[in-house]
Amino acid sequence: MQNEPTRASLDKEPHEVQAMFDGVAKRYDLMNTLMTGGLDRAWRSATRKALQLHPGERVLDLACGTGVSTVELSKSGAYAVGADLSFGMLAAGLRGSAVQRSGVPLIAGDALHLPFADAAFDAVTISFGLRNVVRTEEALREMARVVRPSGRLVVCEFSRPTWAPFGKAYYDGALRIIPLLARKASSNPDAYVYLAESIKAWPRQEALANLIDGAGWQGTRWRNLAGGIVALHHATKPPSTR
Repeated sequence: MQNEPTRASLDKEPHEVQAMFDGVAKRYDLMNTLMTGGLDRAWRSATRKALQLHPGERVLDLACGTGVSTVELSKSGAYAVGADLSFGMLAAGLRGSAVQRSGVPLIAGDALHLPFADAAFDAVTISFGLRNVVRTEEALREMARVVRPSGRLVVCEFSRPTWAPFGKAYYDGALRIIPLLARKASSNPDAYVYLAESIKAWPRQEALANLIDGAGWQGTRWRNLAGGIVALHHATKPPSTR
């Protein structure tokens, strides 16, 4: 008997988050495109460019979902590895033609206990996943652990619109429409109620930059996309003191 679709709470218990994403896996990529008006593709491209990857480098794509973001990163020539907590999302990705053609590896991994050695990667990124981790700072420290000294981090995440009238329209309009759209297109509509709630509860750009700087990274800066609906936060790991 199949499990009933699950909606995580803002406590972000890992088993709830995992079950929720298992429940949306079937139509996850379709919903991303619908609710962003196709901007999800541009945001994946912007993340890849922000990482400044080079052929031969190794990059970890954390919270990779179905792996479409990992495939995008591999276009740089870097060796891209995707990791996600949800087995359902990984399974959906491994069945997809884009992942099959690219051959990028997708593995199960918890952001708080990554299954990689210290300094295993040149760069790490997480797109729309940091908001779902129960202990944000701990996840950022774990990402720093698996990146070499002077390695790079890019966080692509929903943020706060910078123009007040646009922000009001976004919070009062768009975020209310997303759960309604999900009832038509998603395999787990209640998950998108959580999405809207978690976006509203997420810290603004400056606060996230301070959190990143306090978690083993330095020089955090950000660039707003779509008027601040999304922000790309860039940081580097301090060089080795040896």
